[in-house]
Amino acid sequence: MQKIVAHVNFAKGFRGGERQTLLLIEELAKTGLHQKLIVRKNSELTPRLLKIKNLTIIEINKPYFFSLKYIKDASLIHAHETKALQYAYTAHLILNIPYIVTRRVDNKIKNNFLNVKLYKSAQRVVALSMAIKKEILKVSPFANIEIIPSAFTDTTLNHASISDIKSHFQNKFIVGHVGALDDKHKGQSFLIEAARILETKQANIHFILVGGGDDEAMLKTQAKGLKNITFVGFVNNVNDYISCFDLFVFPSRNEGLGSILFDVMQLNVPIIASNVGGIPDIIHNNKNGLLIPKCDSIAIEEAIFSLYSNKELRNSLTKTAKASIDKYSAEKMKKRYLEIYKI
Repeated sequence: MQKIVAHVNFAKGFRGGERQTLLLIEELAKTGLHQKLIVRKNSELTPRLLKIKNLTIIEINKPYFFSLKYIKDASLIHAHETKALQYAYTAHLILNIPYIVTRRVDNKIKNNFLNVKLYKSAQRVVALSMAIKKEILKVSPFANIEIIPSAFTDTTLNHASISDIKSHFQNKFIVGHVGALDDKHKGQSFLIEAARILETKQANIHFILVGGGDDEAMLKTQAKGLKNITFVGFVNNVNDYISCFDLFVFPSRNEGLGSILFDVMQLNVPIIASNVGGIPDIIHNNKNGLLIPKCDSIAIEEAIFSLYSNKELRNSLTKTAKASIDKYSAEKMKKRYLEIYKI
């Protein structure tokens, strides 16, 4: 009987967790493994995975628990977010299918009976970082936890697109940010305040924010009147934008890991990031990037101006970052998960 891994991800949009789900499924497909993907109706994962061999994509409606029949032939369930974990646990109780879960955020987990059971009953719990592992252990001290970080994605570039982007920002030192416009999570309001300080201090520095989200209108209102900041919204060619950045700033208030940082490291762009969550697992201060306190626009401004003024330091940080990126490859992530799937 062939082994079938059923991935479950009920996320609404397409953010870092979904990008990593997609990447893992693509890598596993290269091994010939038979896979299923259970998602909500009109999932943004569906069109991105339609051409993957040996993958069956099943979109289901709420209540999701009425659709357990679609995974009754699965050998293992891999839950990729919280609702998926609840679905996997229910399937385990009813169909006796083992499951694993990948937790990607370092948010505090409510310490209640259900959450204890969800994590304790998993064959394996994967945390992206030490910060996430610590949060899981608070509610489930005996959970079988392994740390497997996210992986960097393909950095195929469109050079015509890159030339077009650069032509719009000629003679500018570009400070970039990529992420959902979700200030409670990503902290873009502090980046905007740093831009306000730098507009008068160094007019040559220009900020580009890539992404959209619930706080877009609020953040644009905050930035009203600033001539040194551009919101470009959602784009399909994120890496083309990153390759145009002279500096990348990641001012998150909390972050499970921050997988976008791997793409930035690959493209030789120096990084400034908040010293929160799993970010210090990746970024080591003054070695492969700069770490700053969270929620501190002054610290962001000072770090930006420091790197703007010091090309030698920028080059040193990117050289060290590039040298360490191989351990975050999709190939190595896939091998780690295949070892778990043998359970």
